[in-house]
Amino acid sequence: MICCLNPDCSNPQNSQSHKICQTCNTPLVSLLRNRFRVIRVLSDEGGFGRTYISEDIDKLNELCVIKQLAPKFRGTWSQKKATQLFSEEAKRLQELGQHPQIPTLIAYFEQDNCLYLVQQFIDGQNLFNELKSRRIYQDWDIQSMLLDLLPIIKFVHQNGVIHRDIKPENIIRRKTDGRLTLIDFGSSKQLTAQVQRKNGTSIGSHGYSPIEQIRDGKAYPASDLFSLGATCFHLLTGISPFQLWMEYGYTWVENWQHYLRFPLSLELTEIMDKLLQKEIKNRYQSADEVIRDLMKKHTHILPAANHKIIKTPVKNSQTYSSKYIWIRNLISMLGIIVFFALAESGYREFRKLKTNFSFSLSQPGNSPSKSVISEKSWSLVNTFDGHKSKVLSVAMSPNGKMIVVVVIVIIVNVIILNYGM
Repeated sequence: MICCLNPDCSNPQNSQSHKICQTCNTPLVSLLRNRFRVIRVLSDEGGFGRTYISEDIDKLNELCVIKQLAPKFRGTWSQKKATQLFSEEAKRLQELGQHPQIPTLIAYFEQDNCLYLVQQFIDGQNLFNELKSRRIYQDWDIQSMLLDLLPIIKFVHQNGVIHRDIKPENIIRRKTDGRLTLIDFGSSKQLTAQVQRKNGTSIGSHGYSPIEQIRDGKAYPASDLFSLGATCFHLLTGISPFQLWMEYGYTWVENWQHYLRFPLSLELTEIMDKLLQKEIKNRYQSADEVIRDLMKKHTHILPAANHKIIKTPVKNSQTYSSKYIWIRNLISMLGIIVFFALAESGYREFRKLKTNFSFSLSQPGNSPSKSVISEKSWSLVNTFDGHKSKVLSVAMSPNGKMIVVVVIVIIVNVIILNYGM
């Protein structure tokens, strides 16, 4: 199949043999820049172009994402602003793509009066779609998500960039390792003195973006942190912040806890409350501050290697323990068998000797050297003062050369320590 690049085409899919789009009569482009084969439409950019899934024939047909900028109204302020943002997105990706959880820039070029930005394809599901299929996020899910996302946001801010549009749709969980990836830097804006002094264009998503960004067009690290808090709120409640913003404005953040499906831990509630402060001065000012509070108040949290969501940690630990309980039972059975086997063997030897055994108790001060073992007389050699609760039985051969101590409890304790039973 070959995809028509006309952003207004209602049915862009065409057979590979066609040279003209069968829907809109636009000439079909088999390869963009003689390298990228457009396969299908991924999303529509609202009149400014489309985003496509494509193949990079220079990389063994590896999948990539191509964003197209094709504004309808040329020469207008909107077209100039869109072009500026598109160019800035390419620059941001070039700077930030070195981070493993941000898509890398592959190419940026103009062809047939349209701008194209080619970036790495992230195979996974965004958190908005994940919410629709999953529906329930627990306390620990949000903690894990924050620990995964905050270092990315910190990296972005350290490079002088504000994302300005953090929301569930712009966060993808990779299929390969479960790690979260931050995408769509089209609304990002360089953090400079000029941005902080002058009013700018209102860019972002209502409900997720803070008041200073929507009202004044200003963006700060704390602005992204508000969006992160609104994203967590959406996942916890299933309620879109946009819906609440449309009905209540920013007053919803004052009583955000009323929308929760279940109570959160006090620690996470405090962090969420500080993320969702309406006034920027009362909010977290950096990702580092949030990370410190998370690690301080949740010292038991250790990010998983693959950062996958764990639904029921307690149940998992119980299942894990039950896998090894058979080892404990097996060792106990083996110990009992060994003991009775040795006891029976000793009894037979005793009968063969046909000798009367006499045991004399040594006095407390006597040394072990005074005790003598003979063929017809057995004496106490030593006394076990410790480990009474750990030793199950003691057996000695008639010739005094073999002694067996069954210490089942000790073995079991070692296994418990090693496997966490």
